[in-house]
Amino acid sequence: MGYEGGCTCGQVRYRLGDAPFAVHCCHCRSCQRETGSAFALNGLVEADAITVTAGEPERVETPSESGKGQSVFRCPACRVAMWSHYGGMGEKAGFVRIGTLDDPDAFPPDLHIFTRSKQPWVTLTGDPPAFEVYYSQKQYDDLFGTERAARYRAMRGI
Repeated sequence: MGYEGGCTCGQVRYRLGDAPFAVHCCHCRSCQRETGSAFALNGLVEADAITVTAGEPERVETPSESGKGQSVFRCPACRVAMWSHYGGMGEKAGFVRIGTLDDPDAFPPDLHIFTRSKQPWVTLTGDPPAFEVYYSQKQYDDLFGTERAARYRAMRGI
């Protein structure tokens, strides 16, 4: 099993060895600024599931909403961000930009986070669920199902 993606110019390509265990639609101001859009769609996957198959992404350190920063992996030519490691999870998790996958339709959001700063013209219907900031570890099973929640817990060491 594998899901492939890459940057706009094609210089950097990558493969995911597994599907994301969670897909966040993040409405925080940092994601809005980073993407130049209303939100970012990030698929969470174990970092070792990301394999670069062509080129070499550039690691760029940027601030994040948490204050812990993030490492963004971008194409050095077209500058497209393909995935990040956020301060809270560090090098354990890759937050893959779903739009950089060859088949982004395969991974709709499981939930919306940081909706306290969503754009006022974005309408959320309650499905998928939305959180003003973030969700609780107690909600993993309900939000992602038992198998995906177990992957999340294992990666976080809880």
